[in-house]
Amino acid sequence: MELHHTTIHGHDIAFRREGRGPLLVLIHGMAGSSATWRQVIPALARRFTVVAPDLLGHGASAKPRTDYSLGAYASSIRDLMAALGHDRGTLVGHSFGGGVAMQTVYQFPECCERLVLVGSGGLGIEVNALLRALSLPGAELALPIGCRPLSRALLRFVLRPERFLARAALRFLERRGQRPGPVLVEFVNSCSSLADADARRAFVQTLRSVIDRAGQRVSAHDRLYLTAEVPTLIVWGTHDPVIPVTHARDAHASMPGSRLDLFEAVGHYPHCEDPEKFVRVLERFVDTTEPARVSAQRWRELLSRGRAA
Repeated sequence: MELHHTTIHGHDIAFRREGRGPLLVLIHGMAGSSATWRQVIPALARRFTVVAPDLLGHGASAKPRTDYSLGAYASSIRDLMAALGHDRGTLVGHSFGGGVAMQTVYQFPECCERLVLVGSGGLGIEVNALLRALSLPGAELALPIGCRPLSRALLRFVLRPERFLARAALRFLERRGQRPGPVLVEFVNSCSSLADADARRAFVQTLRSVIDRAGQRVSAHDRLYLTAEVPTLIVWGTHDPVIPVTHARDAHASMPGSRLDLFEAVGHYPHCEDPEKFVRVLERFVDTTEPARVSAQRWRELLSRGRAA
């Protein structure tokens, strides 16, 4: 999958674009990149135009000293869609990317035909203890120590095992079928990205915009009623160690007309751990729902209804 580049507001934005058809925008999680979708893009591109950006501060995109809030990311998604000639599409967000997708729907409802939340942030307080710890003052000083040696060693093992292990040790692993799994690959990619000082700064600013020592500090629950106009699919792994599956069930109960699909014995990366099922579920959702068309007048009506309630 070729990585393309464009310039928006003077900043270089990297993205992957494949296929033809209705637009799917795939939004990765914190410390991730568009590469997280590598196992599902080829299949989805048979029927859809798939656009998967590296969010600002992530992947191959620029990492300036700037605003890394959910609102800023939502604006960047809208601007990238416009720059690529798309007015509307289905937004698919994983983890932090789910929060970005929800914020995009809230700020720019006219751009969103459907919403898909995959192990999404922004739906409850609970979150993995490591992320809470990294939000503490001074935690960024430990990142270069913790990530650089680990990421380099693991990355060499994942990408170039023959250069990392002695040949005998490699044969030992192969005989037992021990190859790096999708969760390990995602972990390694996240760690390796933080070896760069600019990426670490962007990561810390992004993290602290949504998480503190108590947990997630940004919640969409008070606005979920607005999704009544937008077909919504919630996908979650039942064994998610980062964001508990109870968030999926609670959000489903709070989002009128939403669909919930739980992936049994899957963790935080359903699109990586079971890509074939993920593609099937996503395609079925698109096939059986009508794209939302929320006018400015209708949005005002929804907001007025929520204010009255």
